[in-house]
Amino acid sequence: MSDFINAVYGRALNLSIRQIATFREVMRSGSISQAARTVGRTQPAVSTMIATMEQELGFPLFIREQGKLTPTPEAHFFLEEADAILTRVERTKHTLSRIRALETGKLRIACHPAASDQFLPHLLTEFLKGRSEIEIVFNMRSSDLIEDLVASQQFDIGFSETPRRRASIKQTDFDLECVCIMPADDPLASKDVIAPDDLDGKPMAILFDDHPTAIQTEAAFRMSGRRFNKRLELRTFLPGLQFVAAGYCYMICDMITAYSHLLQTPRPARLVIRRFRPRISNSVSILTPGYVTQAQIAQAFSAYLEDAIETMQQRMVDLLSST
Repeated sequence: MSDFINAVYGRALNLSIRQIATFREVMRSGSISQAARTVGRTQPAVSTMIATMEQELGFPLFIREQGKLTPTPEAHFFLEEADAILTRVERTKHTLSRIRALETGKLRIACHPAASDQFLPHLLTEFLKGRSEIEIVFNMRSSDLIEDLVASQQFDIGFSETPRRRASIKQTDFDLECVCIMPADDPLASKDVIAPDDLDGKPMAILFDDHPTAIQTEAAFRMSGRRFNKRLELRTFLPGLQFVAAGYCYMICDMITAYSHLLQTPRPARLVIRRFRPRISNSVSILTPGYVTQAQIAQAFSAYLEDAIETMQQRMVDLLSST
């Protein structure tokens, strides 16, 4: 029997799904004509298909006597296998259709600290509506580590401060302006634009010395001949919001941190956001592996994230222009 089973499997590999489905309909209906109506083909076409299957398999599936079909024992055995094959095909088709509809899959995202608290979780929450079977891996990492995680294909998408370009990473860059944050009742809150003249000698929160925003900010004060008073040095801007709200300092921070504050802050807000000049730049990037094709779900979320960043920019510009 094992030799027979192996022979069936080997020969069945040459059969098409249509042939197997047609055979199953003949077995179910017991009639070539009825099976032909069910599968939408002519009776001669179905007869030819069954005969071709028997030739491919090397044994008869039916005994033909006086216009009647009697399945052979081998046909009953093969019907079990046909059912299993067609069930698996239907399951696969369903899975593929859900993948096309972005309803299933796995998405691995590495995000730098500024966007990991509010901005990206808020965005993911919106993206996942109606997609209950998408598995998410969401890790906060430093920007330099995100580069390596994406380059080594451990993550599908990275959202980080802009790195140097490298062949192992595809990136989409966004040049975002930094803004000045202060308490809502501060006298400077009445101004539309804040400059080094306004903050001369006032206590400031700033990132570590070699961060691009810290370098640009201190340079802006130096070029204006104003004293930069560093009261707090931070690893990320997010905790600085509490110090500003307490009146301990002012802060020139990245747009994503400021926007994230708006997403979670009830009205009236304790802090206000104002444009700062000269412009301080903070560049962020969407990173994807350079040597592989993105999965459909990763492509969709990358596009969703890109739209969200552009929307955030426009909303912040509108907000700063209306003050």
